[in-house]
Order: sequence, then structure tokens, then C-alpha cells
Amino acid sequence: MIKLHDLQFVPFIAENEIIATIDRMSDRLNKDLSDKNPLFVGVLNGAFMFVSEILKRFDFDCEVSFIKLASYQGTETTHQVKELVGLDQDVSGRTVVVLEDIVDTGNTITVLSKLLRDLGCDEIRIATLFFKPEAYTKKVKIDYFGFEIPNKFIVGYGLDYNGLGRNLTDVYQLKSSDMTNLVLFGPPGAGKGTQAEVLKQKYDLVHISTGDVFRYNIKNATELGILAKSFIDKGQLVPDEVTINMLNAEVDKNPDAKGFIFDGFPRTTAQADSLQELLTSKGAEVSAMIALEVDDEVLVQRLLERGKTSGRPDDADEGVIRNRIKVYYDETAILKSYYLKQNKYFGVDGVGGIDDITKRLSQVIDDL
Repeated sequence: MIKLHDLQFVPFIAENEIIATIDRMSDRLNKDLSDKNPLFVGVLNGAFMFVSEILKRFDFDCEVSFIKLASYQGTETTHQVKELVGLDQDVSGRTVVVLEDIVDTGNTITVLSKLLRDLGCDEIRIATLFFKPEAYTKKVKIDYFGFEIPNKFIVGYGLDYNGLGRNLTDVYQLKSSDMTNLVLFGPPGAGKGTQAEVLKQKYDLVHISTGDVFRYNIKNATELGILAKSFIDKGQLVPDEVTINMLNAEVDKNPDAKGFIFDGFPRTTAQADSLQELLTSKGAEVSAMIALEVDDEVLVQRLLERGKTSGRPDDADEGVIRNRIKVYYDETAILKSYYLKQNKYFGVDGVGGIDDITKRLSQVIDDL
């Protein structure tokens, strides 16, 4: 995560993905414009990186020029475009390719297209690295685009926030600062389920239990549930991609959520990466991994006591209980290290009354 002026931004698109996309766009431009001797017109300031990369990959004769227009103040478009620097080439009868860093409302390219046609341009093509279809309101055709992205403010790779961020080679998305996303862990018998329910109510969060999500999808024979069951029936692990798609569907069901409690996921660093990618695509991130910490002997006694009434055989066998606890520590040790590196791991004493433990958890969350 980075901070520019007063706002925080989270990773969105990595440089290697951007370069791969520019490669694909350049292949199309080479194929379509090999005999056109096009004039590439970059829209400053944001498109300077994009223009440079396109030109390096264009294999035929071409010319380049720049025009500077402005329509943004801060993170909001003003819906007014003012021409600052005009073209100095004769474009009459030419094929002109407008290179934009981003197209959202379409105000800039509409003004620029009219300007070029008034100057006698024969053919106009629009190429943009980023395109926001949700925000686009104009009829000018977008001939080439690299990424379709949500209508969220981004910086990096030429785009800025009040002058900062243009030099970043990765692209970052404005962080949804009001979201609290927790990865909640606790060994068997730590009371994680009870605390998840309390925190859900207290902070108005959505509790997503991986086990519940799996059972729902399989019971209701959703497309993902059928796919997951096909692996389970073969005695195979369900691929991470299927699990993350189920979680994505659950997140999408709650577009106005103030945040989520992820219970039972992630279990591996690969899953943690997938969860971060999912949240990043929605302008958010994992706020913290919180783990309830309880001495093993206390856990064993809790579960044996629970086994007297729960009817669960795995609560009645001390050997099974100790193995379950060991499996938990083996799994979470990797994730503890993963989130410690991001300063997002918080261990909380899980011994005491429910209200006492809730107060400890709440102190961590309130300090985030």
C-alpha cells in the first residue's frame, strides 16, 4: 500500500501485466496500420509512458505528436475539457491514432475527435491503456484498449493524483478506507465461531465461513458447487481457483458491506495471494489477520468437556484433539509469517470470558 498526499492506494495491476498487454495491443496496431504511415497523438500528461512503449513496438513508418488537455481535479473529473497545447502537424488526409492513458467518461476523446475531424483528418482510431466501461457515456468508438477496469480512481504508469504517482511502474487503486477485512483464525476450541458472530454484529461485517460457503454451493448444486463436488467425490482437494471464485461470489452478494470476516480461508500463501488479488480488484485489502491464542492444555480440556454434550467423536478422543491442534499450528505458522511481513498479524489472548476476549479483539480492530 502507498500513500499519496492524503489518500492511500492499494496494488492493482503489476508492471509485467501492463507490458504483456501493451505487447498484445502493439501486435494489433502493427497488423492494422502497416501501410498507413500513422500519426500517433499522445494525450499528455498521463499517456507519456504508454506512448513510449507503443512507439518502441511499432515496426513501420510513423510520426508522433502530443496534445495536452485537462479534465481532472484531484480524483474527480470536472466534465470540462480545456485544450492547453495544440497539434503542430498537418493532419489533413492522415490516419491518426490517439493514444490515451485512460478513458472514463469519454469527454476528452470526444473533444479531441471533433478537433481532428475539423482539421481534415481522414481516419481516427482511439487506443487507450485503461478503459472504464461503467463510466463511459459517449459514442466515439474505442478501437483498442488494454484493460477494462472498474470505475475506481487509479494512479501509476503515467496517471497521477494531484501531481504524484506518475513515475510508478505498477498501477494502484484508491483504497476503500471504510472497509475492514479480517482473516480470523483460532485453534479448535478457541471460541473463534462465537467471536466471529459477536464481531459481525458489533462492526456490521459480513462473516464468510469457507465451510458454510462450500456446503451452500454443493447443497444448491450451483455451477461452482457441482465443480467442487466432482473433486471431493474423487478424493481430491478442491483447486484454489474454485474456492476463490466461491468467495468472490459471496463478496459480490454484499456490494455495500463495511467489510468481511474470512473464516477458514486462506490456508496457504497461494490462497493468501489469491484473497489479496480478489480484494485488490475491489479497491480493498486484508486489514489484519487476527489469531486467538490459547494454551494447548486449555484447548484439550475445553474440547473434552465439549465432547460430553456435542456428540462429536473428534471432541472425545484426546489423541485426535491434539492432532487437530498440531495441524492448525502447522497451517497457520506459514500464514502468520506471511502477514507478519506486512505488519498485519495480531495475536490475541483467547483465555477468559467471552466478553473479555471480545474486548481484546475489539481493541485490535479499533486501532487498525
